[in-house]
Amino acid sequence: MIRDAQIKNWLSENEGKEKKEAVKILDVEYAHMILENNDDLYVTKYGLPFIENLKPDNFYTDEKWFNENSIKLSGTSCIYKVRTKEIQGKNKDVVIKWNRMGQDIPGLGDNEDFLTAEFNSPFEEFSLVMELKKIMMKSSTGTIIQRPLGIYVPSKSVELWRSGRKEYMMKSIISKHKDVILDMFRSYAVIYEWIEGVDAIEALKKNIFSENYVKHLTCSANERLEKNGFLVRDYKPHHIIVQPKEYGDVVRDEKGEIIYGLIDFELLERTPEKKESHKKIKRLDYLRRQRDRFLEDSPEAFHPHLKHMNIFDVDYIYGHVESTKGRLWVVGKDPFLFDYFLPERWEKTPKVKISLYNEMYHTVTKDNIHVVWKLSKVGSQPDMDIFKEDEKKIMEYGYNSPFEEFSIALGLSKKGMATTYPRAIYMTGHKTEVSAILSDNGRYESHESYKTIDEMPLLKKGHSYIIIWGYWNGPDEKLAAQDSDYYEGIDVLRAFRRGIINKKEYISLLQITKEKLIKAGIEDLNLRGNHLLISLNSKGSLILDDKGTPEIRLCNFEFFKRI
Repeated sequence: MIRDAQIKNWLSENEGKEKKEAVKILDVEYAHMILENNDDLYVTKYGLPFIENLKPDNFYTDEKWFNENSIKLSGTSCIYKVRTKEIQGKNKDVVIKWNRMGQDIPGLGDNEDFLTAEFNSPFEEFSLVMELKKIMMKSSTGTIIQRPLGIYVPSKSVELWRSGRKEYMMKSIISKHKDVILDMFRSYAVIYEWIEGVDAIEALKKNIFSENYVKHLTCSANERLEKNGFLVRDYKPHHIIVQPKEYGDVVRDEKGEIIYGLIDFELLERTPEKKESHKKIKRLDYLRRQRDRFLEDSPEAFHPHLKHMNIFDVDYIYGHVESTKGRLWVVGKDPFLFDYFLPERWEKTPKVKISLYNEMYHTVTKDNIHVVWKLSKVGSQPDMDIFKEDEKKIMEYGYNSPFEEFSIALGLSKKGMATTYPRAIYMTGHKTEVSAILSDNGRYESHESYKTIDEMPLLKKGHSYIIIWGYWNGPDEKLAAQDSDYYEGIDVLRAFRRGIINKKEYISLLQITKEKLIKAGIEDLNLRGNHLLISLNSKGSLILDDKGTPEIRLCNFEFFKRI
């Protein structure tokens, strides 16, 4: 969702031949333009006042202008200082640098400090720089962080061997970008504001600094970065900019401390402590959003690719999954929850199979969120014996769709019956064929009139549906208040086998559940002990209800039928 008023105003006030949109990528808001020649330009809030100057034909692609108004800067990368053309009475000195994501770091050798280092993508770089800049502004350290203005992406494709990129490295980088599709065959340039002054090495050559002081200043800059949770593994004196004054001095603050600017952030990263803190903050944000997911819509506009839908009385945020060409429905009204359930966040993380009968797995997502995902059997015939009366009923009813499962689960929650938490439904982009002998068209027919916002069938034949549930380790309200003291969920059958409950208690819990379901207007056609969870607290004691009975939580809804 776009919050920046300048970007919103730009979107509403500017018309032209270019396609324009406001986008948010890795928590940074951009004004995005697709130019007439299909080049892309992403402009930050700092670049927005100069957006016309930053169009490539006003500083870079006009070869004559570029040759006359640019200076190649020192360094191992392709980097230039350029003065833009004057547009509406203003021009701008900028630095354009071609991003080196997916390439080996030059001079790596056997340096252990670089073993896990890699060049940031342009969007990772800007995201980190924006975060660092915000922190530095609060701490008032007298350190100037170079302003990121925009990212320029020419439409022309470049073969990997020419760009120096490694395919396996690019695939890893691409998987981390859930908000934008990175193209490994296109070049990306970052555009920064030029900081006036000289770097610390030039200051040494001009006899402003001694060699020892340059070393001290470089160490000081590194320490200041680390103190604020960041590091650059190859920070050099060339990356420190000071402003010389007359008589061999440089600009200082009121305390006499040198004011300096920092540049070159392609290897900027969070410190391990900052990474861990960032993870915890994201997890806490997630827990609070899950607790409040059904509150009224935020007054802010949705990100353009996300829409609100209500299906069988359940609210969802719906959108396309660009990385797989699939679809995703996330339960609730909070669009910020959408990103947590994109398949690239959980599909490839280590998983543990937790069912003998279903494709059902427990995993911890890249955002440190515990989830259970299960391949829905909708559209396939239940493996039942038609000559057994109870199994015949199941055959005739068929598997619930994911949307029916979520609707029933949330409906039961409203009636006071605890369930595991429905989180999201993901429809794969690839096709999956099911033999006609094994298929059941009942749900496709009953759901035929239900469409998505973009007029696609809600249940689309030939595609798999994955149902994502919250991994039960405590109520949302409890974890949002304090992310600790977790519960352990254990199904009733396993609890009996482990001796936590006896046979009489086992049968009683199933009977209680059956009666409560009927009272709520639901029949479970296949009620079993492994469809119910009971909970142990952190001390290993059973969580009991107000009657002293183990608190039951429903966890399987594939054969729940409304009476």
